[in-house]
Amino acid sequence: MKNKEVNLKEEQKESNKGKKHLKLFMVIGCIFVLLILAIITFNYFNTDAYQFKKEYESLNGTTREKDGKKIRSISIPADNPMVYSDAAEIVDMIDNDETFVVYFGFNDCPWCRSVVPYLIDAANDLGLDKIYYVDVKDIRDTIEIQDDELVTTVKGSDDYYTLLEKLDSVLSDYSLTNEDGDSISADEKRIYAPNIVGVVNGEAISLETGISEEQTDGYMKLTKKMKQYSYDQFTELIELVQTKSSTCDTESGC
Repeated sequence: MKNKEVNLKEEQKESNKGKKHLKLFMVIGCIFVLLILAIITFNYFNTDAYQFKKEYESLNGTTREKDGKKIRSISIPADNPMVYSDAAEIVDMIDNDETFVVYFGFNDCPWCRSVVPYLIDAANDLGLDKIYYVDVKDIRDTIEIQDDELVTTVKGSDDYYTLLEKLDSVLSDYSLTNEDGDSISADEKRIYAPNIVGVVNGEAISLETGISEEQTDGYMKLTKKMKQYSYDQFTELIELVQTKSSTCDTESGC
């Protein structure tokens, strides 16, 4: 009888040990899973895709300081291809004969917010995993009309002026309109917002804004036709870059 009691106690001890081990393994497993999730979450929150989404969506429904108008609310996909860059890096990429697409704009630009969701849609649909993003708000010069003459009140950055030279073939002339409605040329090109440029082997081959002629105001409600126009224009630009980059090389050209 005593032997049976001893055996039962030993079995109970072993059973308790097994349960403790199981609980320990479960706790360790939970900690491991939580750790993996924390790493994944941390890594995502530190990606350019997340930062771009946060930057643009944080202005949804707020008031623009420049004109007091309500900023358009937009939704940016979590898997967007935006990669933060600057003018100097784009210049280097051009000098290195690289192939890429770059978006020039800034987060509270009403025209940019009208088209950037459809630029991202086009890129994702075509498998373009990178669109370089350059915020041009504070790097461009500011030119004003004073006594019917153009005066540069804020000088652009050196890298901005270098970009004007590198992208000259696709950029538009910069001009301002005076009070009489007369256009005065600034005798230079301009990187407007939004400007989306396709570069193949260091050569700018295409520029699109994605803005439909039917859109006369950056704040107006967009029709399906306007949205489709933006998507189609960006699709065409991206496909052009992809096609030319697959048929061109630095030795033989295009």
